[in-house]
Amino acid sequence: MTKPLPLITYPNPLLKQISKPVEQINESIRQLVEQMFVTMYREGGIGLAAVQVGVLLRVIVCDLSYEIKHHHHSGPCNHDLQIINSSKKCFINPIITDFSQEKSICKEGCLSFPNLRADVSRPKTVTVSYLDIDGKQCIEQLTDLDATCIQHEIDHLNGIVFVDYLSKIKQKMLLNKLKKHG
Repeated sequence: MTKPLPLITYPNPLLKQISKPVEQINESIRQLVEQMFVTMYREGGIGLAAVQVGVLLRVIVCDLSYEIKHHHHSGPCNHDLQIINSSKKCFINPIITDFSQEKSICKEGCLSFPNLRADVSRPKTVTVSYLDIDGKQCIEQLTDLDATCIQHEIDHLNGIVFVDYLSKIKQKMLLNKLKKHG
């Protein structure tokens, strides 16, 4: 069974680091991707960048449509997550090659900033070039929530977090809230 990885949360300075490109997709990268999916599902997220689990590599996982079924077994803390209706996607070395002038505003959250949400304006549609888990070069146009998610996660790879898009006053207010309740 694949084990989840510990999540990196604010104010860990790793979140402001720039991730390095993946040189070769090998077994350790495939294992990282599987662990990232397990971590993302366990935490209830829709996207996760490798830096959020302490790995400075340009790897992202996303799944916008999954549901979780809990299976409980006898014994202390013995329960497995069963993921259904999954549409797992892995993006290795992703680059946004084009984006729309039209914007959309989404109330974003982030697993590295627990319980914080804020409206962020981003391009409504983006074109992304990336490698899939088999090393195949892919180009895909994403829109709406898919576009927001990939932009949010690529920002992580570049040391940018969603609160960086907010005014200094709003940023300070939210981060103080996080410090009080985190």
